[in-house]
Amino acid sequence: MSKDMSYNAIMDRKNQIMKQAVGIDYQKFESDGIAFDYERMMRETGYTLQEMQQIQRETGIGNTPLLELKNLTKLARKLAPKGKGARIFLKDEASNPSGSFKARRAAISVYHAKKLGYKGVIAATSGNYGAAVASQAAMRGLKCIIVQECYDSRTVGQPEIVEKARKCEAYGAEVVQLTVGPELFYTFLRLLEETGYFNASLYTPFGIAGVETLGYELAMQFREKEGRDPDVVVATNAGGGNLTGTARGLIKAGAINTKIIGASVNLKGLHMASDTQFNRKSFTTGHTGFGIPFATWPDRSDVPRSAGRPLRYMDRYVTVNQGEVFYMTEALAQIEGLERGPAGNTSLAAAFSLAQELDYDKIVVVQETEYTGAGKHIQPQLTFAKENGVNVVIGKPEDEIPGENIVLPEQPSFIKARDLDLDKLRRSYIKNCIETTHATSVSNEDIKFLAEDTNSSTEFVKHVLSELKVVY
Repeated sequence: MSKDMSYNAIMDRKNQIMKQAVGIDYQKFESDGIAFDYERMMRETGYTLQEMQQIQRETGIGNTPLLELKNLTKLARKLAPKGKGARIFLKDEASNPSGSFKARRAAISVYHAKKLGYKGVIAATSGNYGAAVASQAAMRGLKCIIVQECYDSRTVGQPEIVEKARKCEAYGAEVVQLTVGPELFYTFLRLLEETGYFNASLYTPFGIAGVETLGYELAMQFREKEGRDPDVVVATNAGGGNLTGTARGLIKAGAINTKIIGASVNLKGLHMASDTQFNRKSFTTGHTGFGIPFATWPDRSDVPRSAGRPLRYMDRYVTVNQGEVFYMTEALAQIEGLERGPAGNTSLAAAFSLAQELDYDKIVVVQETEYTGAGKHIQPQLTFAKENGVNVVIGKPEDEIPGENIVLPEQPSFIKARDLDLDKLRRSYIKNCIETTHATSVSNEDIKFLAEDTNSSTEFVKHVLSELKVVY
């Protein structure tokens, strides 16, 4: 008798499929309540920092350049109040084999898959991670399938996603391209079950721990170059793994006073799973459509417990607009001579604004860059926006309405990082924990976990629980 491969049947088997495809028994880390042992999960299923560095060195990952952006710093100082204008540095992760920091994530997942005897790996991603997994799979001699959410119902694909599919295929991966909607997760699960391949998820401990080497390396480079740790590290935030891994690496290096700031493109009002709105955004990652939902409920990912938990490590969260990121992408190329892709330039746009708040002797770091290519350049992105009814104008960024227009700043002084209310996000996260577990009362262990997972205090958690009428 053949196995039922219908949508409902596959979804009913998702936990079984995931356990088989990842090799982690997540139940080991669970409690009877809301809490789970995050640090034990990271320890027992990951590798030591030294082991990860060795694994990554084997495939040419890491030791990426740390560059001082002297010309952009000079421009920021012209716009800043007297005595303000921190030095801006950039960690050039585009130097990794697949052209982004995600090579670090993929390296550990693919290595682990080979170690466990899997014949291939599968990842569901429309971004740079697919190219990273494909590249590492090629180096380790494994098969690779990348599942992409690429098209709207008209089969019109975003140029950036199509470019990344090309790069995956160049590394020998099979790319399965889908329209936006629930078929992505269904197809992903079905392929995992049919092939028996390893789930090289972005959100396993392997994927997040791989980024720890970036944070650690960054701290070591600054100590050698400047004799101290950076004051601020700005990380583009989407699913939270980039920020989480970098922060953990900085902590392991002892850089405990470095502030971690997340930055996302403001796409407020656009629904990421909407067929009609899918092609009305010019950024496929690093935006609030991922950043806010994954911050307030990280376990929405394709594994039972996400290892990417950005609220644990975030000191501040800011947004920038699409037009501002495009402006900074061009400024980086024309002022600093570095042509890099859009996602890393989200944190660059934020850092350019944040530097103007800080004193001359402070250091702010843009934590990663990514490669650029045909579909990722500014012109194809803006042309695609116009073709989908989005107006492209020059003016004031605060006039930008996602999905309706893209406003390229009339002058660099208009670029501003805008703060999101972290306490509001923390409240939302706690509320999601309560609603998902249907809890009417919580233990002291739960309260301690919630305080750690929101980078807050037990007093803050108890206050929110009281508002939610939850007994503690």
